[in-house]
Amino acid sequence: MTGCFTRRSVLALAGGAASLAGCSVLGTRRKPSLAELARAKGLRVGSAMNARQLDDANYRALILRECETIVAENEHKMYVIQPDPGPMNFAPSDALADFARTNGLKMRGHTLVWHHPRWLPDWINETEFSSPSAAEAELRRYISAVASRNQDVIYSWDVVNEAVDETTGEYRETSYSRAMGGAPEVIDACFRIARDAAPGATLAYNDYMSWEGGSANHRTGVLRLLEDLHKRGTPIDALGVQSHSNQDMPDEFTPAKKRAWRAFVDDVTSMGFDIYLTEFDVNDTRLPPDPALRDRIIAAYTEEYLGMMLEYEEVKDLLVWGMTDRDSWLQTFLPREDGVEKRPAPYDSRFRPKPMRDAIARALRQAPPRPA
Repeated sequence: MTGCFTRRSVLALAGGAASLAGCSVLGTRRKPSLAELARAKGLRVGSAMNARQLDDANYRALILRECETIVAENEHKMYVIQPDPGPMNFAPSDALADFARTNGLKMRGHTLVWHHPRWLPDWINETEFSSPSAAEAELRRYISAVASRNQDVIYSWDVVNEAVDETTGEYRETSYSRAMGGAPEVIDACFRIARDAAPGATLAYNDYMSWEGGSANHRTGVLRLLEDLHKRGTPIDALGVQSHSNQDMPDEFTPAKKRAWRAFVDDVTSMGFDIYLTEFDVNDTRLPPDPALRDRIIAAYTEEYLGMMLEYEEVKDLLVWGMTDRDSWLQTFLPREDGVEKRPAPYDSRFRPKPMRDAIARALRQAPPRPA
């Protein structure tokens, strides 16, 4: 069914959605899309998308208007593909890949192994592997099946997600790491298996360490992991920086926090890794309720944060974690006490562009070109 969602049919079905997304209206010259602005600098811009949104003509039109790439919000996660030891369910992720393929979009894969007991299926958490080789064989079975699929559209994979505890900076323990001698051994194996299964894809470790207060241990732990993988010769290409700002508000991006964050990014790039901004959005839980004021604060932060990050030629991708406020996971995560709708995305719940969208566009215009 999703194969019929072409750019032309989507725009026709969307009716007025194209104008809401910034296309020409009554002869006015349309703004360049975010994808066009990014492409001019050698960057890729995209958004998370879930399979339900394939049935939303307005959302499809917005994705096709603004994005070059998409990433599955949950459909590539193990708890969706194989929640029990039975058959693997690729229907939701294949539907998104078909949409990308039909419409000339690229796709990132997220994520092959979420190394966190909370997000692994119960049957994996409850497995007591008989040996390191038994655990590695199970990883090979799963990763090979997932990463080898839809290779014509999936150009990059988040191979491992969130293996470092955000409070202590220590590695999380799973049934895999208990059997294989530790998380670094698991992660190294995951990357080697992924390279075999998808030799043409770039491979990233993805995590939510950030500039926020209380994130120092998390950053230290991620650097330790990257240094270990670098020494091992693990086939890893990039660090995925989720770029959520959740606990600290956007107006708390102080000079001291900027210095600490820049030092972390410098350490990452000095090891030769690229950086992907994989899940950008801006939480407004503690900002005042006035929407115009929140929009101004969020836009100012967006331009400043992205301006800093896009100075690095190693930054190659920018993906927002949803294009509209209506569909953002932040509506239910860390909810506002006053109950007003959050405004964390570039477009509001009626598909109207917000100051955040224009701030992203300005940051892209000001970014230096990536080396050819």
